[in-house]
Amino acid sequence: MVAFLGMGLLGSNFVRAMLSKGVEVQVWNRTASKATALETVGAKAFADVADAVKGASVVHLTLKDDDTVDEVLVAASAGLQPGAVIIDHTTTSADGAVKRTREWKERGFTYLHAPVFMGPQNAFDGTGFMLVSGDQDVIANQEAALSKMTGKVLNFGMETGKAAAMKLIGNLFLVTFTAGLADTLALAKAQNVPVEDVSALLSNWNPANMLAARIQRMTGGTYDKPSWELNMARKDAQLFLNAAAKANVPLAIIPAIAELMDSWIAKGHGSDDWTIIGKL
Repeated sequence: MVAFLGMGLLGSNFVRAMLSKGVEVQVWNRTASKATALETVGAKAFADVADAVKGASVVHLTLKDDDTVDEVLVAASAGLQPGAVIIDHTTTSADGAVKRTREWKERGFTYLHAPVFMGPQNAFDGTGFMLVSGDQDVIANQEAALSKMTGKVLNFGMETGKAAAMKLIGNLFLVTFTAGLADTLALAKAQNVPVEDVSALLSNWNPANMLAARIQRMTGGTYDKPSWELNMARKDAQLFLNAAAKANVPLAIIPAIAELMDSWIAKGHGSDDWTIIGKL
């Protein structure tokens, strides 16, 4: 018996996938209609979260944040069977994951944080990535079941909370990547370049292939042999800004990057490689 708490787009499709494989699933959601909607495909919905977890050896969560997870687990605790395993797929802070792992162990339960890089369709299809870290015995016991829920389980070792940290790092990359792409498309619009041409450029040039080398360059600590001087990168940033301003098209990210470049130039690094702006 499995319980699943949180019937948003991700949670509901996880449940649909489990039901299609013959797993008996009890569900709960704060907005009850989202849980009862799954009764048509075989789930058993409960209005009380403590009732939803009764008899379940494994309890999955896909909720909003740390506070919501803590609140729901406290409310569910009266119905948890002894030794139940709690698997939390919510994107939370690393500190929150560490705290819950410790506190629920003290109460006699196993808590495993397993955030995902998966959309709703991935949850239904069993594709994408699920992240875990911490007690390796716990992970070994759950890995087979978790593997059925996703394309690949990525184990980041014994450090509790590491999976949560990696999830946040990945999400930050997605946010900055999307924001940067939005500025790219805005500059294209400002210069009357069709989106199709931008797509063709990126498909052929494919800057994603540069990621590993760029990370190595940014973290290598040596910037005095530039492939692109910071002064020249700043000059180009100004060209971006000027072209966008002329067309009255706002840019979201480039103004902040230009300020960061200026701060490093003011420190005397204008002739260094431009990746020095990423130095910590």
